[in-house]
Amino acid sequence: MRVLALIINRMLWLVPTLVGLMVITFTISHIIPADPIAFFAGENATPEQIEALRVRYGFDKPLYIQLMNYLIGVTNGDLGISIYTQRPISEDLLSRLPATMELTFMAVFFSTLVGIPLGVFAAIYRNSFLDHFLRILTVSGLAIASFWLAILFQLLFAMELQITPLQGRIDGWGPEKITGFFILDSLLVADWESLQSAFSHLILPTLTLAFPAMATIVRFTRAGVLDAINSNYVLYEQAMGLPSKVIIWKYVLRNALIGTVTQIGLIFGILIAGAVVVEAVFDWPGLGLYAVEAIMNSDYNAIMGFTLVTGAFFIIVNLIVDILHGIIDPRTQD
Repeated sequence: MRVLALIINRMLWLVPTLVGLMVITFTISHIIPADPIAFFAGENATPEQIEALRVRYGFDKPLYIQLMNYLIGVTNGDLGISIYTQRPISEDLLSRLPATMELTFMAVFFSTLVGIPLGVFAAIYRNSFLDHFLRILTVSGLAIASFWLAILFQLLFAMELQITPLQGRIDGWGPEKITGFFILDSLLVADWESLQSAFSHLILPTLTLAFPAMATIVRFTRAGVLDAINSNYVLYEQAMGLPSKVIIWKYVLRNALIGTVTQIGLIFGILIAGAVVVEAVFDWPGLGLYAVEAIMNSDYNAIMGFTLVTGAFFIIVNLIVDILHGIIDPRTQD
């Protein structure tokens, strides 16, 4: 019942949260001194042609009327037409969503797989050389700019060592499209050449995106394990003669992961939005690159569509995290 109430409560807040997000994004994007219609029309367009395009796309109306029309369109499932691609924005987003989701899933998986054990070891060997090294590593992961790290990886692994591709998502046309996830589609159709190509193209952007996420997971796991080790139940289990490995990996880790799971959920949402820089550097054809192109072309509707999708993902991921939090922590269950 508690989980059901939580889901209902979050769903009730979903609509006003997204509406508020759209209003803020719409207002900010429209007060920027840029004219997307003039940019789209070109330098040789006459004032009459520009005005006709402005009427066609609804930019001749007052700002509040444009906002109301957009909100009405969204409720009907219409995100508008992209000025840049001349396609429905919903189609553009759906076509690019698998690329971003594949990259984000890989980054979250890698950062979790590496970050949790490192956080546990840092706590077990507190104040050791390993602990100090991991502290430096995690601080670096949070401080280093993603675009700089991406360029550094390209220079080292792609250009100097030539062991990974420089940019793009795959060589050639890729596998037969089933889900849009190249790794999964390659496995489904047994296209091993495409699988190898897709995986090799994923390495550098995944490492770039996962590095700050891994740093956050290590820090929270370490803090959670240290807090759990000092609990009374751990002293009791030690007095019972249970092996240290059993205590750490079976009992301590479950309680220590409560904060970590919350952070992983937040990281997932942040990475979807934060993939903008990484996708731009690696020419990764996902939502992030689409957002960069929309911003560069002042494509307001495309910017709004990207904001709406990422905002919805962030809210849904937080709901899933809250449910997992209740499953992991028995104290929150009725």
